[in-house]
Amino acid sequence: MLPHFTSFVTIGLLTLSNIFMTFAWYGHLKFKDKPLFIVILISWGIAFFEYCLQVPANRYGHGYFSAVELKTIQEVLTLLVFMVFSVFYLGESLKWNHLLGFGLICLAVYVIFKDW
Repeated sequence: MLPHFTSFVTIGLLTLSNIFMTFAWYGHLKFKDKPLFIVILISWGIAFFEYCLQVPANRYGHGYFSAVELKTIQEVLTLLVFMVFSVFYLGESLKWNHLLGFGLICLAVYVIFKDW
């Protein structure tokens, strides 16, 4: 694959996989009246699709990105997806300390990707 296309595909697949995983891990919080066993089965079903996207993303992206860079991208996307999810799906608000913490994580991303 072309380098820029590789990064686009990798980040796109990682974003989609994080959307599935966020719903698998946290989507059930709106359904606390449902039996835990059922929620676990549904979450595993959703997580299956996350893996169907995550594994190819890492396979395609490795080589263009290092494993550390792939993990870093995945973590940042996880936080971005979760921030949107928590506000729009769970109806929770983000506080200044959440945003500051995310900014510090972005600083860590800079350190990881910087060619020293």
